[in-house]
Amino acid sequence: MTEPSGRRERKKAATRQKIADTALRLFLERGYDTVGIRDVAAEADVAVTTVFAHFASKEALVFERDQDFERRLTRAVTDRPPHEPVVPALHREVHALVRHCTAEGSAPVRRMIEESPALREYEESMSLRHAQVLAAALATDPYLSRSTTACQATARFTIDAYALACRADDPGATVDEVFRMIQAAWEATAP
Repeated sequence: MTEPSGRRERKKAATRQKIADTALRLFLERGYDTVGIRDVAAEADVAVTTVFAHFASKEALVFERDQDFERRLTRAVTDRPPHEPVVPALHREVHALVRHCTAEGSAPVRRMIEESPALREYEESMSLRHAQVLAAALATDPYLSRSTTACQATARFTIDAYALACRADDPGATVDEVFRMIQAAWEATAP
């Protein structure tokens, strides 16, 4: 995650992280459906309005790294050297992101998400948004010349590679397998 530069930004980031950490702890201790925003605010010692200033919804508290995830995938496209192939850059970034979702202690969070229809629905809408943003980055890259459909499909498969790997017995092998398919499809769409 990017470090905020000024004192005010650091304080805002610290408050945001405190709220997210408190919410996750409460959700895991008591169950997602039994904990409300007021409970989170009280436990984090902030106002309810402060919670909503940092998070648009209760579901967003669980996916607090959402913006960082999207930014990292987009930067894998936009910040790579001009002649570096895009698919290997995305492959490396997805591997790094999967390490986070499969790190020690992440299983209870994954289980909580899988058990909650609201969280699964939120995760799916978030994935669609990530795919749209990534597709736009692919489509506007001056070194890539692919159709809109190719960019959209590649973006969606990239997001799906992450989702599948987070649930797989062998996350690394899953990412590698999906990216072999992505690479083949990307090459097949070359002009």
